[in-house]
Amino acid sequence: MSVTASSETHLQHTFNPAEMGAIAHLYRGEVYRSTIWRTRLDNTTNWAIVTMGIALSTTFSSPEASPLPLLLVGLLIAVFLGMEARRYRYFNVWRARARWMEMNFYAPIFTGEARDDSWQMILGRDYTAPRHHISFVRAAGRRLRRNYVWILAVQVIAYYGKIAIHPTPASTLSEFADRAAVGPIPGWIVLMVGLVYNFGWLAFALGTMWFDQRQHGAAGDKVAMG
Repeated sequence: MSVTASSETHLQHTFNPAEMGAIAHLYRGEVYRSTIWRTRLDNTTNWAIVTMGIALSTTFSSPEASPLPLLLVGLLIAVFLGMEARRYRYFNVWRARARWMEMNFYAPIFTGEARDDSWQMILGRDYTAPRHHISFVRAAGRRLRRNYVWILAVQVIAYYGKIAIHPTPASTLSEFADRAAVGPIPGWIVLMVGLVYNFGWLAFALGTMWFDQRQHGAAGDKVAMG
């Protein structure tokens, strides 16, 4: 056994009643902070949903209304996703600490199973040198897969429906493409940009999911569990 491992083993001890009470209060604080930041995540998603609703109402207010609001709302969705990814990184810190104590402190009390005492050192290091447990890219990928992919799907379906049926149902593909034109920009260019935009989000979601799964499999001994 190495000297470092031996010194860490000597530092482990059984918690006395006062220390257990302090850990209980610490756990309550971490749960409270994770709840606050979870609420902030929900607020950002609500903003994205509300702006999408406004764009839908404006676009479908009349057959002659322009589909441009549905295009512009995509930029706002990207902004909201960025904000939510940043907030998720903070939420994940408090969530991971609370979950870590649940798995390694409270669960063994109920099950009576022996626990790995290294969890104390890992949690102690996290308090000594706080850090984010997940990158911005992985955080954005998680929020995209869990919430924003459905908002983007509504945007795509609504945009397709708008230019396909208003003011009258499009009878040819050429007519469909012409209705997608924005000012001097031809419709086929707008449609191509839209395809790249949406398939880009899809590739980002799948890529971050693969990376997240790979990282999760190699990070079971760290504070960030999920």
